[in-house]
Amino acid sequence: MNTNSAPLLSAVETRTAIASGKITAEQATRDLLDRIDALEPTVEAWVAVDRQGALEAARALDRGPDGGALHGVGFGVKDIFAAKNLPWRCGSPIWADRIADFDAASVAIARAAGAIILGKTETTEFAGYKASRTHNPAAPGRTPGGSSSGSAAAVSAGMAPLAFGTQTSGSVIRPASFCGVVGYKPSFDLIEPGGVSPLSRSLDTVGLFARDVPDIVFALQALTGLDFALPQTARRPSRLGLFRSNAWHAAEADLVTAWEAFERDLEATGVALAETLPAPFVARLDGVMDLHARIMATEGSEALAHEAAIAPHLLSPGLADQLTEGRAMSAAQRHADRQAMTGLRAAAVASLAADAVWLTPATCGAAPDWHSGTGNPAFNRTWSLLGLPACSVPILADPHGRPIGVQIVGAMGNDAGVLATANWLMDTFTAG
Repeated sequence: MNTNSAPLLSAVETRTAIASGKITAEQATRDLLDRIDALEPTVEAWVAVDRQGALEAARALDRGPDGGALHGVGFGVKDIFAAKNLPWRCGSPIWADRIADFDAASVAIARAAGAIILGKTETTEFAGYKASRTHNPAAPGRTPGGSSSGSAAAVSAGMAPLAFGTQTSGSVIRPASFCGVVGYKPSFDLIEPGGVSPLSRSLDTVGLFARDVPDIVFALQALTGLDFALPQTARRPSRLGLFRSNAWHAAEADLVTAWEAFERDLEATGVALAETLPAPFVARLDGVMDLHARIMATEGSEALAHEAAIAPHLLSPGLADQLTEGRAMSAAQRHADRQAMTGLRAAAVASLAADAVWLTPATCGAAPDWHSGTGNPAFNRTWSLLGLPACSVPILADPHGRPIGVQIVGAMGNDAGVLATANWLMDTFTAG
């Protein structure tokens, strides 16, 4: 999809090229902006592109000393994050004219590390289920997923090497799978969420998109100050867990075919495969998807109470119904749901080995038709409710070549294990 002679650089490659003097931050930024200019009319991934601000920031980096770990690397920012002097619309006409006067904490951290904020990417309405205008560059005519639709599409099209997303239900993993990129949802609360418009405080998690796993790790380390370094060479794990999931009933025929072939290919690598999740814990997952939906509705009705009060007529019918459902939830049900969520999270910690990692589908299949919505998050709800780290890697496809992700999930806090496994899978199944 290259539209000019500039090479399509990863985040790590961009940082290395700038550090070695092969390219300036300004040129790296211009190359991305040129690509946005060429592709945006078709993809429609951006709410606003900050051409002037991005170029000024890049020139400032070129004039000064080393700007930090992300020096000169372009970033897209989902439009539920505040980014100073840029629109902050949250995919809703309620905030059509709002301009942020500050940076969300994660955006500020990225800027302080030298990242170039290219602009704001499209989101579904308040990060819910009403689709945005964005199109899927990896599967024309199909949805890019949601809610982080613009971020996934921008990275897929090469308009940004990195982009912020969030996940409450399946809003990082699902669009990553549909758009053929790497999507990473960390352990709950690993990346600072301040300044991001909330939907469900118990579930919302800041995540990342990139075209490879090393770029995810590169950005994650800069944003958290923690060490998630990958092995020098992607190493085959001695043992991997498989869990077709409590959502397997929602798997489409193309996913079933692709997944069964993937299991056979995994066995051929010599890795020992096993069911990682203990049976008593799996039994406790019955009803977890309904529990997730109730908590999301209840907390959403609280998070969006102001918007519902000032402009109920500007909410989409689907979101309005969800908020009505949340407000109507009885005190007894709210209390029972919170206890159930807390109990399940405690059971996950108690039942799973600290280094546990398992593979499960990322989505029910390839991206559905653009007009059908953002896709079913059935394969994501459980891990979002539990707050576990998850990463989707684009290594499967339907018979038409449309991407389908494999989701790597791990025990709480085992982000390093999830990312190392994701890197090995990418290295093993996409080489060449």
